[in-house]
Amino acid sequence: MPKIRIGEIKMYYEIHGKGFPLVMIMGLLANKDWWIPEVIEELSKHFKVLIFDNRGAGRTDAPKIDYTIKMFADDTLGLMDALEIEQTHMLGVSMGGMIAQEFVLNYPDRVKKLVLCSTTPGGPHSVPTPPETIAAMMDRENLTEEQMARRIIPLLYPKDYIKNNPEVAERTINHILIAPITEDAYMRQLNAIMKFDTYDRLPKINRPTLVMSGKEDVLLPYKNSEILAQRIPRAKLVLYDKVGHGMVTQVAEDFVEKVIEFLEE
Repeated sequence: MPKIRIGEIKMYYEIHGKGFPLVMIMGLLANKDWWIPEVIEELSKHFKVLIFDNRGAGRTDAPKIDYTIKMFADDTLGLMDALEIEQTHMLGVSMGGMIAQEFVLNYPDRVKKLVLCSTTPGGPHSVPTPPETIAAMMDRENLTEEQMARRIIPLLYPKDYIKNNPEVAERTINHILIAPITEDAYMRQLNAIMKFDTYDRLPKINRPTLVMSGKEDVLLPYKNSEILAQRIPRAKLVLYDKVGHGMVTQVAEDFVEKVIEFLEE
C-alpha cells in the first residue's frame, strides 16, 4: 500500500488515471474507501486523480495532537509537493470541502478550479447541523463498528432513498468498515471542524468554483452551499432535490458528468 512521509505523519494515497491532476478530499470519519469505484473510474478517464486518507483517518497516521482544518490543508500541500503536483483541480466533500476552501485561500496558485460538495463555510454565519443529527453523531458509546456504520446511513441518504435502494446502504456500510476511524481521531477531526470559519475570507477565492449539494442534507444543510455560492465570486451552484449528504454516491452519474463539464470547460 503506498504511504509517504509528510511532515510528522505517513499518509496513505492512491493515484488513478493520467492527465491534469484532480485532488479529491474526503470528509469527517471518511477515507479513500468512501469514494465509490464508479466515480473514481470515470473521473480517472479525464484526470490524474489523487485520493488519500486524511490525518487521523483510514491508514494515515493519527497523532494525538489538536487538529485544525489548516493542518489538513497543509498535509494536502505536503502530499502534492512530495508527488510533484505543481497545480491541480481540487474537489472536497463535507470536511474535505472545508479543507479545500482553506487550501485555496492559503495556496491559490496551486489550484486551477475548485469543486465544493455538501459543505459549509462554518462559523456563526453558517446554517448549523440540526441538534438531532449532532446527537446521532456523538452517541457512539458501546457501539460496535458495524452499529456505528449503520447509524451513519440515515445521515447520508434520505429515508425513501434508503428504502428503495437497500443495496446502496449495505455497500456504504461495507466501505465504512474497511478502515474505520478510531474514537480519539474522530473527536480530533470533529474539534477541527468546530473551529473552522471561512465566511469573511470567501470573497478572496479567485478560482472558478462549482458548489454542489443535496436539498435533503441533514448533516450540512444545503443553505450553506447557497452561502458559499453567494460569497465566492462568480461561483456556480448545483442543488439536487431529494438528495442527502451522500450526494456523490446518490447521484454519482450526474455528479461526475457535471464535474467533468465544469473542469473541462
